[in-house]
Amino acid sequence: MAAQALALLRELSRLEAPLEELRALHSVLQTVPLGELRAPAAELRLGPLFSLLHEDHREQTTLCVSILERLLQAMEPVHIARNLGADLQKGLTHPDDSVKILTLSQVGRIVENSDAVTEILNNGELLKQIVYCIGGDNLSVAKAAIKSLSKISLTQAGLEALFESNLLDDLKRVMKTNDIVRYRVYELIVEISSVSPESLTYCTTSGLVTQLLRELTGEDVLVRATCIEMVTSLAYTHHGRQYLAQEGVIDQISNIIVGADSDPFSSFYLPGFVKFFGNLAIMDSPQQICERYPVFVEKVFEMTESQDPTMIGVAVDTVGILGSNVEGKQVLQKTGTRFERLLMKIGYQAKNASTELKIRCLDAVSSIFYIPPEQQTEDLLRMTESWFSALSRDPLELFRGISNQPFPELHCAALKVFTAIANQPWAQKLMFNSPGFVEYVMDRSVEHDKASKDAKYELVKALANSKTVAEIFGNPNYLRLRTYLSEGPYYVKPISTTAVEGAE
Repeated sequence: MAAQALALLRELSRLEAPLEELRALHSVLQTVPLGELRAPAAELRLGPLFSLLHEDHREQTTLCVSILERLLQAMEPVHIARNLGADLQKGLTHPDDSVKILTLSQVGRIVENSDAVTEILNNGELLKQIVYCIGGDNLSVAKAAIKSLSKISLTQAGLEALFESNLLDDLKRVMKTNDIVRYRVYELIVEISSVSPESLTYCTTSGLVTQLLRELTGEDVLVRATCIEMVTSLAYTHHGRQYLAQEGVIDQISNIIVGADSDPFSSFYLPGFVKFFGNLAIMDSPQQICERYPVFVEKVFEMTESQDPTMIGVAVDTVGILGSNVEGKQVLQKTGTRFERLLMKIGYQAKNASTELKIRCLDAVSSIFYIPPEQQTEDLLRMTESWFSALSRDPLELFRGISNQPFPELHCAALKVFTAIANQPWAQKLMFNSPGFVEYVMDRSVEHDKASKDAKYELVKALANSKTVAEIFGNPNYLRLRTYLSEGPYYVKPISTTAVEGAE
């Protein structure tokens, strides 16, 4: 089969209108294992195929792209970089986006290979064309170009090629295409900046990070909303957070939140700004962030009172993030009855809101109430028990009712709430004393899809592995939990049949 493919490939170079031969080659290549193509791949002359790409014939181009995709996959990245650089360069300027995506996928393979990437770095014109692909209309092409440039920048040589040459001017020129393209370049800069302090230094020296931060704190509310997402990505790294603090950006974001009350358009950017602080708190220290920026906590409480589901959702998500570790739980506890009222609102929304907001409320509850066994203390357990009772008159029944609704996402989210509290003795007592709850846990017929079966299994596992469950549930129920656990999440009880003599 491989020999037949090679023969058809050689035949192409002698034909002026090789559509039939391209169809035949395409069919043959689909049946040839990649391993069989690897040995002769280095000897292949792909020039004729690349030439056929530049003829104005839609089917011919589609066939060539598919054939090249298969053959190039069989070639080593070093071989492609050294022998097909000019063809790759032409591919990046091709009017058909499928050709650009094919080319960029090969560039992606090359930049991941330490021996081949040097060939790309030495080809300034090819790098320039990759940069200009960010400015195209096709998002897939732009994303592939960003990914390639981001990988190139993982090395010192790549950083120098991008930031200490004419490429930086090309990047700035591309940014001027329109707002969308400018944000794509910011996305690339943030990706590169997040790698290391050295990468961040290159990006700040270029002036592009400063430009992003200037737009973040500027007057355009829609631009703010877009830029805060990128700045939040930068804040995921320790060196990124340090830079933002040193430049006074975190203080500026806090001041904008303070002024949001008098801004009629604050709903555009406020959710992103609050999320930024939520992520900042959990990555650093919830106590320090909340003490230094009290306006953040105040705004979260305010947003739960809003009539806007978007604002409520962001507040709920943020409380879930804050409460995901013990320090954050203690920060929330210090707010006293305000937090208990907030929990009551979360319980109300979990019952009455849209499905999407219900799920966000359930996820937040799971996050707030979970305490790893090794971190449990009597004080923390008393705290979570008190919080749980603040959710509604009968929280266990509330979540059980939600889990019985015919929506798998809601069912799984409610099961995660039970799983979050399953290792806490007060919750085990509630479960045991709730009529029918133990049977509900053991009943496999309730779950019909994989996600639900997995979620129920995690609940059983959390209960079975708890040191207090045997005493609270009793040994017979404990043994049933252990049996469920050993049988796995997808166990189906065999149905016994009785043979009757003479039956057909």
